Amino acid sequence: MPQIPEKIHELTVGQLAARSGAAVSALHFYESKGLISSRRTAGNQRRYSRDTLRRVAFVRAAQRVGIPLATIREALAELPEERTPTREDWARLSEAWRSELDERIKQLNRLRDHLTDCIGCGCLSMDTCVLSNPDDVFGERLGAGSRLLVEKRRDRRERCG
Repeated sequence: MPQIPEKIHELTVGQLAARSGAAVSALHFYESKGLISSRRTAGNQRRYSRDTLRRVAFVRAAQRVGIPLATIREALAELPEERTPTREDWARLSEAWRSELDERIKQLNRLRDHLTDCIGCGCLSMDTCVLSNPDDVFGERLGAGSRLLVEKRRDRRERCG
């Protein structure tokens, strides 16, 4: 990993990409979504403050655990004056995300546990299919069968006249 001398306080997009491990296109995307910011030189080149490295690390860590970018942006917006997240910030924010992650883990475990039963069965049972009907919300309301397909076709016909 290239080292940047301490006297350099701003990074080019290439330096930021090399140090953070994020692609230049990802950095441009993060900037367009308001997750990081840069200033422009007289030649219209982006320059990032050194603390952007920590913001990018924060964004990438949150993404790895499945936090949506909009949620990450909201979390970063809570920090005063767009400062770099600290270890304490990460602990506080990750605690707030814990219940969402626990629910996702529960859903993934259910999917994993029932995936073998569903592959190739073709039953389309709204009563029993964990993949098509988690928590049996359609079975209670509509009964067994491929109701989602029927409803979608009916909706399409009504719109088309």
